[in-house]
Amino acid sequence: MEKNPSERNLNPIAKMGNVLLKFSLKYMPDASIFAVLLTVTAFIAGVALTDQGPIEMIGNWYKGFWELLAFAMQMSLIVVTGSAVANSPAVKKGIKRIASIPKSGMQAVWLVAVAVILVSYLHWGLSLIVGALLAKEVAKNLKRKSIPFEYGLIVAAAYVGQMTWQGTLSSSIGLSIASPGHILEKEMGIIPMSDYMGNFVNIFVTIALLIIPPIFAMLMHPKKDGISPLEEDALKAIEEEDAEALKRPENPTVGDILNYSPIISYSIGIMGWVYIIYAFATKGFSALDINLVNFIFLFTGMILHKNIANYVRAVSEAVSGAAGIIFQFPLYAGIQGIIKYSGLVNILSSAIVAISTPKTFYLWTFLTAAIINMFVPSGGGQWTVQGPIAIASAEMMGADVIKTCLMVGYGNTWTNMFQPFWAIALLGITGLKAKDIMGYSTAIMICGGIVYIIASFLPMYL
Repeated sequence: MEKNPSERNLNPIAKMGNVLLKFSLKYMPDASIFAVLLTVTAFIAGVALTDQGPIEMIGNWYKGFWELLAFAMQMSLIVVTGSAVANSPAVKKGIKRIASIPKSGMQAVWLVAVAVILVSYLHWGLSLIVGALLAKEVAKNLKRKSIPFEYGLIVAAAYVGQMTWQGTLSSSIGLSIASPGHILEKEMGIIPMSDYMGNFVNIFVTIALLIIPPIFAMLMHPKKDGISPLEEDALKAIEEEDAEALKRPENPTVGDILNYSPIISYSIGIMGWVYIIYAFATKGFSALDINLVNFIFLFTGMILHKNIANYVRAVSEAVSGAAGIIFQFPLYAGIQGIIKYSGLVNILSSAIVAISTPKTFYLWTFLTAAIINMFVPSGGGQWTVQGPIAIASAEMMGADVIKTCLMVGYGNTWTNMFQPFWAIALLGITGLKAKDIMGYSTAIMICGGIVYIIASFLPMYL
């Protein structure tokens, strides 16, 4: 069968994206269905590969179901407080300024990817929301100028920060092993964030991911006659006007005066920042954990919105972005329970050690983590499950502990590009569905995988 003209004009990278996009559009379920299918897969694997029966496996599922409620709240707050900061007038002004730069669809893809990766180095949660808002604003500008663009690819570029953050400031593994009393302190001691982030392998990965995936994503942009039309939800999201800041009523009540008082907002914001500065001054990088990050976002948002009324509205608008986390996180916690309490991770990790050599151990650690991330899409949750096995395996192999931790982290972030769980908030803001971006994000994942695989062999030569 002869290909249509748009397919004939695609370069090899764009053809890859086109093929994967078509597969995604046809077969990729919504994120919620994905969680259910993974639950069934984990259940069947547990029964088939362990000595536990169906009833015991259901018990493992229920046991794990409620173990991540606190973490789910922390993740929800990251989305909500990060979104509130990103929606503040000052940040949105900066986003709009950046969004006005691209003069073509290809430039838009590259710019969004680079911006999101840089923000992910600061914090993955903020990169998710900033990426969504930037992608939408870029699309709005291009549409206004009648410049053709592939919206699904731009949004996929906005998701790439979820593949790049595990070696930087918000790394759940790095923050964990740098904290006194962490779950593996007896086995590996305390490793400062400076040692974790400053490892040569991680420096290589951090620089390579900033350069290679954005160029790759840019080259996937189709020609004008191959661009997908905007669907109603996407069009509505792009054309949606920003809400104006709330203003105090002309005849304010005492309550109105308090709600719109910048003095109150600034006072509580400054109180929060006094503690933040104190924490870093006394503890350094070890102070940085998920609670402090949420604390930073919370009080920064209050300051940026200038009054409590506008901040509360920003939070209310952001809550819908956390709806998927609230529904799906218990399901993923249940999957984690099946894997942890049935011994599936032990079986998988033992198998990896059995087939590993000193040259391939880091590669197999990375690939194992990538597979487990499909079932436990939480860096902190996955480290709780896989960390003890990874460190024990490293000791058996005589491998470097920090590089082993990095490989677990890289695997955890790599398959995020094929795992739509963290894309929930992104999709909600941009008006797209998982199937609209997963073909492109999977292609970018393959590109990023090359960087990670090269990095897995670097320890042999360092």
